Amino acid sequence: MNDRIILDVHERPKNVLAWIFMSLQHVFAMFGATVLVPILTGLPVGVTLIASGIGTLIYIAFTKAKAPVFLGSSFAFILAIQASTVTNLDGSKDFSAAYFGLMAVGVIYVIVGIIIKFVGSDWIKRLLPPVVVGPMIMIIGLVLAPVAINSAGLTGGAGYQAPLIALITFVTVIIASIYAKGLVKIIPFLVAIVVGYVSSLILGVVNLKDVFSGVTFFILPDFHLVGTYGMNLTAVLMFTPIAFVTIAEHIGNHTVLGQIIGRDLIKDPGLDNTLLGDGIATFVSAALGGPANTTYGENTGVVAMTKVASVWVTGLAAVFAILLGFFGFIQAFILSIPNGVLGGMTIVLYGLIAANGVKVLVEEKVDLVNMRNLIIVGAMLVIGLGGASIQLNSSVSLSGMSLAALVGIILNVILNPKKRQKKQLNEPEKIETSFSQ
Repeated sequence: MNDRIILDVHERPKNVLAWIFMSLQHVFAMFGATVLVPILTGLPVGVTLIASGIGTLIYIAFTKAKAPVFLGSSFAFILAIQASTVTNLDGSKDFSAAYFGLMAVGVIYVIVGIIIKFVGSDWIKRLLPPVVVGPMIMIIGLVLAPVAINSAGLTGGAGYQAPLIALITFVTVIIASIYAKGLVKIIPFLVAIVVGYVSSLILGVVNLKDVFSGVTFFILPDFHLVGTYGMNLTAVLMFTPIAFVTIAEHIGNHTVLGQIIGRDLIKDPGLDNTLLGDGIATFVSAALGGPANTTYGENTGVVAMTKVASVWVTGLAAVFAILLGFFGFIQAFILSIPNGVLGGMTIVLYGLIAANGVKVLVEEKVDLVNMRNLIIVGAMLVIGLGGASIQLNSSVSLSGMSLAALVGIILNVILNPKKRQKKQLNEPEKIETSFSQ
């Protein structure tokens, strides 16, 4: 067991109340980003939440409960979904092409997973040494930094309420995680959300009457089941390239989580099984009428902060996510959490992910005096954080961590010191002779 982890992967919380609170913490962490995808694309929110929970349980089953992963909505497919959506004359939206394309993405994940099962994944370690993995982790956290700052109202001109609420939430996370004891210490984000929400009520940012106005207790999600729409090969051509970009992200995210919990997830449960789990989850999500699934950095941040890596916790969080899809009052409450609260919480979450990237470089003793390593780290950070993007087609681009990881891998191969040493050894030795009188 990793001595840095409070609850290891297979350990079940002994206290049921603590278990519930730790799982709810994961739900709150993923909710904002997960529902943002259907808000931006028009996909049904309730189905998205249910698909996220079902997808997480599918992933747990395929990986034999060896990785504390929570699957939420993928942002990588937003443009493709928007481009393939048809608006009908009555104003309703037809997502048939998007659903078919997303199911094709799930199939591609499965095919790649099966290939890796036979070929193996040892090549991943050669492509992703610590000098590449460290910056990848840093980029995952830092690329989200502007989102946290905007939510916290720290961009200027936003008034005093959002920054004040963000500060209260931020300080609560720090106090709960460092100075608290017992249950409070392992649910710092949940405690911070409650304190931040109460602060929002006091400051008049939230009005509970408005929050629950017109909301019913039970909501039947708007499922769009597979079989109610036909095949669309054009959608397959649009969505397929994105799948290979998200596979790169999948590898990076599992490498990151493995570093945090002290396990090699690429080896066990194996990249083949993680891809199969993610792929089947995405296929099922699209078959129900939801978006593609992906490993969530927010939940990885929760694991890093709380040191709770229990799959029992993420599994119960998945059950809660499924229930959320049916309960209107709970959806309304979570949707009403002010940006200031989310900002104060995510400043810590995203910062922790970035800090873990630095920790990888330190713990693996990456020599940053070596110019080769400095070039790899520096180039990855600038490309990953600088907004660099390569447009592959009208709806697909290579950017962010995916592009930075590709650059890091290429530089690591080109600047490989072992190859240079081997080349030097193969060169004929030059013998200098001197004569003295």
